[in-house]
Amino acid sequence: MILKQKQYDYIFYTFLSILVVVLLFVSNTLSISYKEALNVFINTSVLTFITNTSLYIFGQNDVALRLPFIVFYILSVLLMYKMTENYFRYEKDRLIAISIFMLLPGVISASLLVNSAIIVIFFTLLYLYYYEKNGTHSYILLVLFLFIDNSFAILFLALFFYSLKNKDSKLMLISLALFSISMYIYGFETNGKPRGYFLDTFAIYSTIFSPFLFLYFVYSIYRIGLKEEKNLTWYISSTALLLSLLFSFRQRIYIEDFGPYVVVSLPFMLRSFFHSYRIRLDEFRRNHKIGVFLVISMLILNVSLTIINKPLYLILPNIKKHFVYKYHFAKELAYELKKRNIKYVYCDDRELLLRLKFYGIEEGNGYYISLNKFDEYNEKITIKYYNKELLDLFLLKL
Repeated sequence: MILKQKQYDYIFYTFLSILVVVLLFVSNTLSISYKEALNVFINTSVLTFITNTSLYIFGQNDVALRLPFIVFYILSVLLMYKMTENYFRYEKDRLIAISIFMLLPGVISASLLVNSAIIVIFFTLLYLYYYEKNGTHSYILLVLFLFIDNSFAILFLALFFYSLKNKDSKLMLISLALFSISMYIYGFETNGKPRGYFLDTFAIYSTIFSPFLFLYFVYSIYRIGLKEEKNLTWYISSTALLLSLLFSFRQRIYIEDFGPYVVVSLPFMLRSFFHSYRIRLDEFRRNHKIGVFLVISMLILNVSLTIINKPLYLILPNIKKHFVYKYHFAKELAYELKKRNIKYVYCDDRELLLRLKFYGIEEGNGYYISLNKFDEYNEKITIKYYNKELLDLFLLKL
């Protein structure tokens, strides 16, 4: 049965609405992490401003903490859907591509955590959309990017390479100038002893995409680079990928800086896949069908684990290996302390103190708490998920 355009739109908006409801639900099951607490209470950045504005409007709670990033997720998906209009030969290919983008582990996690990744994805797509619609570069946006996040230096560098190919002297000078200014303002992290993290970087990318999808992504970047016309999106993604792999020979990279520029090319990469699929007779499409099945299965599994992640503690021998361990237990600890009318505590663990502050537990001399057992404590508070002990908190009244 051939569906009409409006029917495909209906399926898309319905699916997006379901995912947004899921993200809102999951956001309320997470506790604030230490890095997120730093952004709320200590740091001064665009990220801090966005987060605190949401907390001021909607109150200091976990949904309000993560709401801005869910909004950026919605806007990014809508932009991507708009950009792929008339891009695919068949509308169902477009729907599959945008659905895979919406379900990417890296995109889902970026929409739930307080970091700049989903913001970078949105503004990169906005820039690409402007360029696609107008055929010119928005230099106002590029200057704005300079003050949003340090990782836009990667975009500036990609635009420089793109300008060399197109012999665009204006873009060449502006992109090089913005890249230089970005390096001057933010610098580049080179601390630590040189050590190879190449395989680690590959593993992280496989987590962001799913292993099979990332392998095909690398193949597509290579194939397009050799045989096909290279557009601006290819330059952005290939620059980010190659830089991250190059730097990983020496040091551990921050995937938040590189990942956004890699995932934005996904639907365009999938167009190459669909073309390869459709030029083959049905009896020669077996490998393509297996690949699609594996990718979709991995994405569904990832979303399922994102929604229902706490039962994983039941099967993990080391609870700290849980992929969202650092986003758990702080809310429950604060609740247990408040049940005992405890609002001021002292703790040697400064990270835990900052997390508890988000839930109304301030630093003070009323009680001493510790996650490590000590002599003469008054009470032990145990946090459990599905009857699996997550941790113990030892309490002493001062």
